[in-house]
Amino acid sequence: MKLQMASLVALIVCTGLTEKALGLNQQDLEQLKTSGVCSRCDLSGADLTQFNLAGANLRGANLKGANLSQTNLSNADLTGANLESAVVKSANLTGASLTGTNLTSASLENSDLSFTGFIGANLTAANLLGAKLYLTNFRGANFRLTTLPVGHVTSDKPYWWSTERLIPKQCHKFKAENTRGTTCYTQQSEVENRKN
Repeated sequence: MKLQMASLVALIVCTGLTEKALGLNQQDLEQLKTSGVCSRCDLSGADLTQFNLAGANLRGANLKGANLSQTNLSNADLTGANLESAVVKSANLTGASLTGTNLTSASLENSDLSFTGFIGANLTAANLLGAKLYLTNFRGANFRLTTLPVGHVTSDKPYWWSTERLIPKQCHKFKAENTRGTTCYTQQSEVENRKN
């Protein structure tokens, strides 16, 4: 009897730890489903495949490792959200705001990124293979080992996508065909990198 009780307690503790390790907050998930507003929510590891989140407010939300494949995120506000290692394949992000969003190692393969704002976003090691770019704003975004829509991988040196740069160096060196903007980094960026 004592052994069974100890096993039951261990199972409850492990289940609680697993939920905390994933970070997913079920109340946050229900809030998102019912209202479409879930700023600063913890949805890490959530399976949101094929959800209709058009116009959703996910400002500052933690979506690390979440699955957003085939999700409708058109006009959604993901400003400052954490989408590190998130899977966002074949999703509709038309008109969405991803300003300052962390997309490190995120997969956005075959997603529609038309009219989407990635201003100041971190796209380090992100995968944009096959993504649709039309009037997409990457101003100030950080590209490093990023797979571009046509399959080219950017340099391992950090640089920022911009249409305007002071003292630009190596502009267009890593630019892929059919992309807008420039891939430049400045002398100031080089100085900062040497310090790191």
